[in-house]
Parts: sequence; structure tokens; C-alpha cells
Amino acid sequence: MGKIVQTAGRNTLGEFAPEFAHFNDDVLFGENWNNQDIDVKTRSIITVVALMASGITDSSLRYHLQNAKEMVFPIGAQNDGFAQYFSGRSFLTSISTSQVGIFNVTFEPGCRNNWHIHHAKSGGGQILVCVAGRGYYQEEGKEAIEMRPGDCINISTGVKHWHGAAPDEWFSHLAIEVPGENTFNEWIEPVSDEEYGKLQ
Repeated sequence: MGKIVQTAGRNTLGEFAPEFAHFNDDVLFGENWNNQDIDVKTRSIITVVALMASGITDSSLRYHLQNAKEMVFPIGAQNDGFAQYFSGRSFLTSISTSQVGIFNVTFEPGCRNNWHIHHAKSGGGQILVCVAGRGYYQEEGKEAIEMRPGDCINISTGVKHWHGAAPDEWFSHLAIEVPGENTFNEWIEPVSDEEYGKLQ
């Protein structure tokens, strides 16, 4: 099969929306469709999802397409239900709820959640496993810890902390809810720009 070259986006919208034209022609119907390491079915799914994801920006589409081979879990929908507790946009999808809650959370560059505490009468807490990109985890009074794919953080109940993306990279982690009695989250103040600005 010869290389597919798409020019429809550039011919139609090149001057009006050059970024869209670039992502349509070069990324979605270029890099994606010419990637022989991904089977045709997967390429088709990526295309359909990308075309339907009208609420996702060009930058997140590029992230999703470029990391399709490495991404084990879907990026999910925009995390509107918890948006008030995040600085920046995040995306959320449920992986499992039958025995323990496992969720894939994806943060756009610069996005982080507020300081928060996991509470429980017994048990509880959370485990974070980085699955893509680069991000940070920080407990109050301690230095931030950089997270890369494969890194795991165990968060005990009663510990004030935050986590999120690096300033210039996307970040995805699994959030595993440790079973416990009377568990709940206490959301506190946002991570200040001054605090966050210290990270690289």
C-alpha cells in the first residue's frame, strides 16, 4: 500500500484554520493512516474517536494520536464533574468499579488538582500509577516528586497532597481507590502559580 497523502484540509481551510488543516492532513490522515505499526482496525477507531471528539483541542488530539501505541487506557471525556477542583483541563474514564475503583485521569500541560486529603474511618487512601507523560506528586511540606510511566505513589489517608502534569507535558495516571470505611475526599485550596512555577 502506497503512502496516503491528504490535502483536503489544507486546500479548504489552510488559510482560515492552518492548525486544523495541519492536524487533519498531516496527523490524523497522515501520521495515523501511514503508521504500519498499528493495524487498520485500530487506525479506524482512532480516526472515528478523533472526529467525534469535538470537545477535545487540537493539542490533546495530537497527544492522543502520537501516544496511541503507548497508551493502554483511553483518555476519556473531559472531567467536568470535578473541574472546580482542577487548575486546567483534565479527562477522566473509569477502568473498573467492581472490586476497587480504578480511573484513568489525563491532565493537559500545566493542569493540576487542588490540594486535597483522602479520609477514612479505616483503610482508604489512594494509589497513583503513571501510565503516560510526565507529572508531579507533592505532599505538604515536602519536595514534589516527578512521575514518569511506571512510577507508583501510595497515598495514606490524612495526607494533604496534589498531583498533576508537568508545565510542558501531558500526564496520565491510574487513580486506584483503596477500599475503606466511610471514605471521602476533602478538597482544599488550589496549588498556587508561585508553588507550581518552581517545577520544571
